[in-house]
Amino acid sequence: MSTQVKLMHYRNGTLSIFSNIKTKMRTIPIFTILSCLLCTGYNSEKPQNKNTKKFILEILEPVTVNKSNEMKLYVHYMPWFEDKTTNNGIWGQHWTMANKNPNITDTNGKHEIASWYYPVIGPYASSDPDVIEYHLLLMKYSGVDGVLIDWYGTRDLWDYPANKRNAEALVKTLVKVGLEFAVVYEDRTLREGLNSFDKVAQAKADMRYLETNFFNRDNYIKIKGKPLLLIFGPQEIKTPSDWTSVFSVLKTKPTFLTLYAHSAGNVNNSTQTNSEGEYIWPDATSMETKYSRKNDFEVFMGGAYPGFNDYYKEGGWGNSPLAAIPHENGALFRELLEMAARAKGVDYLQLITWNDFGEGTMIEPTLEFRYTFLTELQRFAGVSYNVSVLEYILKLYDLRKKYKNNTFAQEKITQAFYYLVSLQTEKAVKLIDGLIAGDFSESFEIENVLHSSFNETWQQVWGEELIADNIYNL
Repeated sequence: MSTQVKLMHYRNGTLSIFSNIKTKMRTIPIFTILSCLLCTGYNSEKPQNKNTKKFILEILEPVTVNKSNEMKLYVHYMPWFEDKTTNNGIWGQHWTMANKNPNITDTNGKHEIASWYYPVIGPYASSDPDVIEYHLLLMKYSGVDGVLIDWYGTRDLWDYPANKRNAEALVKTLVKVGLEFAVVYEDRTLREGLNSFDKVAQAKADMRYLETNFFNRDNYIKIKGKPLLLIFGPQEIKTPSDWTSVFSVLKTKPTFLTLYAHSAGNVNNSTQTNSEGEYIWPDATSMETKYSRKNDFEVFMGGAYPGFNDYYKEGGWGNSPLAAIPHENGALFRELLEMAARAKGVDYLQLITWNDFGEGTMIEPTLEFRYTFLTELQRFAGVSYNVSVLEYILKLYDLRKKYKNNTFAQEKITQAFYYLVSLQTEKAVKLIDGLIAGDFSESFEIENVLHSSFNETWQQVWGEELIADNIYNL
């Protein structure tokens, strides 16, 4: 059911309300509207504030952040987190693993989660639009060019549909912020219940989905004129002929990158070439050795990570795959960024990762490291911004949550979002500071009269919150 109500400015001491109220379920007579106004205690004699101005949301196009470093910076992103509101009342497994309960909180309000590190905003759902907005704005102002989405395919199994849904939610906002994206395909999702033939068939279905829904987007990353596709492996489809078959369903074969040392024999051989290159990932092989082979490939993607400290053993998910690599308060991340710069000819760098809290490779702000990794990234990318704008992005997120039920405040917050995506930071800061200070004296005059009482009454009539046009007296 959808509802539209236009709230207009005071006219001769009364509030003008358009009677074009539409609902798919039923038509509400105008006398019902007037009755509800009377029931809310609305005072038509309230003096008109001549200074009240009509607020119209200005939707702005994103502007690219200037960087002195021309290297493309892509961040690996996990869209697999769920909270109780998105997962049938239970926390998702990437917050719980086998033995943690986020319903338990300490004296500071911190939830018990399966990680040594705690996100500044607390555990979240990857589909939460406020979280997506927060993440992407932080990336933009840190010099990130695009997001590499860890993607599980289209199988209807376990949490794979949720991963797909969350990825789609992320993609919708990427274009608003002005960031690119590509997919990291997880073929290990083909492992359970499929024989070799069925694995190839499912991979073909996944490729068709990507071509139809992602590859054709303007902000999908293209390398050598073709859509970029990474694979975390391959782990299940491991013959070149099978990959030739998988890609046969596509109009344009992607620029396909495998994990380091995973292309020869698995994807390519002397007669079939499906992969143009490889990318770096943390493992026992030294970074120097990996970079020494960069010229063996048409495309090579470097890598930089802040450290590694997984929670698998403590979380009941088995032994650690890799010994802990200390974060050194940002020193390791800085060194790996600089190593990529020293490796001449590396045009693409993957930041590993944005938010793998289970392995402790996150550069997303945490209570333990705050903005350490993002300020290192700002320096490396050569952007003109510093930690101050990152802190304001957190303030924007906090306002989203504080005024989550206030339609009028949300419009102002959305305006601040558009100021940020268009690099109008001074306007964004002024707007955010005003909202934090509670400066609703004039701009929220009608909100004080109508939003708390009028909307609550209409929620009783319609059973949902009003969806108002962008015409408010704010």
